[in-house]
Amino acid sequence: MFQRLGAIALAATLLLMPAAQACPFCSVQGQTLTGEVAQADFILYGTLANAKPAGDNFGGGSTELVIESVVKSHDFLKDKKFVTIPRYVPPAANGDNKYLIFFYYNDGKLDPYRGEATSANSKLPEYIKGAMEVKGKDDLTRLRYFFDYLESPDLGISGDAYTEFGYADYKVVRQIAEKVPADTLLKWLKDPNTRASRFGLYGLMIGHSGKPEYAAELRKLLEDPDKAFSSGLDGMLAGYTLLDPKAGWEFMLGFIKDPKKDFSARYAALKTVRFFREYRPDVISLEQSLDAIRLLLAQGDIADLPIEDLRKWGVWELTDDVLALAGKESHNTVPIVNRAILRFALSAASKSPKATAFVEEARKKDAKKVEFLEELIRDEQKVVPPTAPSK
Repeated sequence: MFQRLGAIALAATLLLMPAAQACPFCSVQGQTLTGEVAQADFILYGTLANAKPAGDNFGGGSTELVIESVVKSHDFLKDKKFVTIPRYVPPAANGDNKYLIFFYYNDGKLDPYRGEATSANSKLPEYIKGAMEVKGKDDLTRLRYFFDYLESPDLGISGDAYTEFGYADYKVVRQIAEKVPADTLLKWLKDPNTRASRFGLYGLMIGHSGKPEYAAELRKLLEDPDKAFSSGLDGMLAGYTLLDPKAGWEFMLGFIKDPKKDFSARYAALKTVRFFREYRPDVISLEQSLDAIRLLLAQGDIADLPIEDLRKWGVWELTDDVLALAGKESHNTVPIVNRAILRFALSAASKSPKATAFVEEARKKDAKKVEFLEELIRDEQKVVPPTAPSK
């Protein structure tokens, strides 16, 4: 249930966001360290010492940061060996941690607004300096730098490198995938220590390697019962299909055709369909994508998501298919599906007399509900200008 609610919430959020060409199968949030560096007045790396609490004053006290490396400099730091942080930071349990701290500086006051605890031998300062060196270079050069850190043992570094990929345009991810060693990506996928959040990106990148022999490798991983790709399945399916369009697409359809498959697996397959519809109709035809969507429309527990996709894409030729769902018990007893059908009808009304009639009938039953959805669609159109469907 929580999986389902999370997917629904995410899908609803995306409908109100501007269309983007970012990495299709990366899930990231927050700012990259490069972005943080640009905002900070200065950044220091070192060891905490002389931590002094301030009695009952929560958040008070002081702690010294002994400077070992200046990642980003400032005139304030001239000849300083340490700076005093205006708050108490208790010592780490093992006493070996070092810290990368981001500061704002205003009128002589320090505001250490972000701190990253690292191991004593962390390469984080060097990593950030390297990231700043490639900041102004072309996207391919930048991503190639971050690729080498995707599986760094330092979680702060590997997490940031992955975030850089997550915010990169798909076209750049595609280009860099053709230049990096596919065997390295495959090794990462096979490694039991690789975080599941990376599978989608690595699978997609292997799909762009241009090496058909890797299709069989991805198929083995997808069929491995010990792997159970609960995360990243979408990118793995896309990568397999890119390398072997016929076999990969049929394999993906196997998830969609079985309504007893776990919801998360069918949702991953839907995301794969979206990818080929929106990014790569040169590999999988638009008609093939719609055939897959039709299969999902028949499943009441997931139908609202493909209905919204059709509405977003402006595929009004399936209006009859969508409106017919309102008469099915498996669909009309699910409020979120009912709402998706009505939203679709509202958007299709100017193109279809049947949709117009459907809306008017709904208005007679619950005028406030229809007005509410009309307002949502108007707000959405202010954010995302309507576009013609892909040809």
